[in-house]
Amino acid sequence: MISSDTASLLRSIPAMDDLLSAPWAAEFSGALGRDTVKKIIEDALGEIRREISGGANTGANSTAQANAPIEDLVKNRAESLLRSKSSSTLKQVVNATGVVIHTNLGRAPLSGAALAAVNGIAGAYSTLEYDPESGGRGGRNAHTEWSLCRITGAEAALVVNNNAAAVLLALSAMAAGKEVIVSAGELVEIGDSFRIPEILSFSGAKMVAVGCTNSTRIKDYGDAITENTAVLLKVHPSNYRVEGFVKSVTRRELSDLAALRGLVLMEDLGSGLLNPLNVPFANREHSVGGCLREGSGIVTFSGDKLLGGPQIGVIAGSKKLIDKMKKHQLLRALRVDKMTLAAFEATLRLYLSGRNNEIPVLRMIETDKSVLLERARRLCRILKRAGLGGRHASGRTAYADLDISVVQTEDAIGGGSFPTDVLHGYGVAISSRSVPPSAIAARLRSAAVPVIPAIHDGRVILHVRTLLSGDEKLIAAALEQADDTGTKLDEAGRVASDVRVYL
Repeated sequence: MISSDTASLLRSIPAMDDLLSAPWAAEFSGALGRDTVKKIIEDALGEIRREISGGANTGANSTAQANAPIEDLVKNRAESLLRSKSSSTLKQVVNATGVVIHTNLGRAPLSGAALAAVNGIAGAYSTLEYDPESGGRGGRNAHTEWSLCRITGAEAALVVNNNAAAVLLALSAMAAGKEVIVSAGELVEIGDSFRIPEILSFSGAKMVAVGCTNSTRIKDYGDAITENTAVLLKVHPSNYRVEGFVKSVTRRELSDLAALRGLVLMEDLGSGLLNPLNVPFANREHSVGGCLREGSGIVTFSGDKLLGGPQIGVIAGSKKLIDKMKKHQLLRALRVDKMTLAAFEATLRLYLSGRNNEIPVLRMIETDKSVLLERARRLCRILKRAGLGGRHASGRTAYADLDISVVQTEDAIGGGSFPTDVLHGYGVAISSRSVPPSAIAARLRSAAVPVIPAIHDGRVILHVRTLLSGDEKLIAAALEQADDTGTKLDEAGRVASDVRVYL
């Protein structure tokens, strides 16, 4: 049974009609519609009622908030929910992590040319599947195949919606009901769901693993071949490396064996490297063209990793095999939309014209340390000029004990490429004696344009390698915005959405 105080508090919750007519609620009706706004407010009221009743039943008490007006609590909670639901969940962020190809943050940012191509196609009709010359039906693949073949040296090429789809389609077309031989050391998992054994099983192929985790020889492949074998599969190790006593089979050896036994050598390259990178450890990653020249009959790879384009999967290599994939029923389920094709075609044309430096991923990876140092110094100056760590003209103190300094950083390429290699760079470190780094990072993440930093050695680190044009001002605004709004933080440094009221 609830107490009289609890009952009184519950009765003091404003009526729905009064809440809907309040200015703070009415402003969301245009974005969400009145009925949706009403439902969200009902959800907020339900939460508050449960918390009040639960606090009374368990004897919970908060003297600090006991006198907070219930109207303020309702407004804060409902307005927070409305604001969350009225804004897009897919939004721009500032990548200050130093990881260039950051899977969680959308991988490769597109070039200006790719963005212009998407903008030109998205709001209009297009030649997606139309041939103006003949006046008849055209094919989606025609928009990118010639460029891919010209860049990689492949006989033919086919695009699908990501590299997992490329691997699945290739195996389904070439090896359904047959055996695929793969080294035990290449049975990788990429991310949290793409596993080579499961993809093989789903394609209808039978996996035959040979060798050991750290050692596979050409004899292991040869001994495993049967009349039912269709494919020798080579898989990029992606996000791990085996060191120490390691023995693997070269692409040339596998190519010779495949040719001798009438099989296909298929390679899941993953990374999508088209041209050599200007970094010291670049020779550890093979290009698509290099794999084809060394004998891989089919190579699959991603468009949004080292290639620097949109999410797409490419199958390049033998025309005879790719023609077979083009007729496979699975292709329709894996086809690419017009905006992705527009972005990918524009990205490929940058390679053809030698304008690789316009591709953000490649530019970030190859940026010289001296340039990064100057960027870090500039960011440091911007933050200090914004009044962070000092007193604003208004007299308000913003993070009075904040320390802002330039530091050396260790950046990463990411995306499963060069997992053990480091790109040396620079960034800006932020620390405070009164605010823990987790709280500063939380304030950055809660900004209108979230800033995603790294935390290292008890400091927030803003890596400048992965910043895009204009990001420095967004970082300064994020810190100022959090301070201006008085963002509340719990003990773990998470942003609190509102003030909880208990009896």
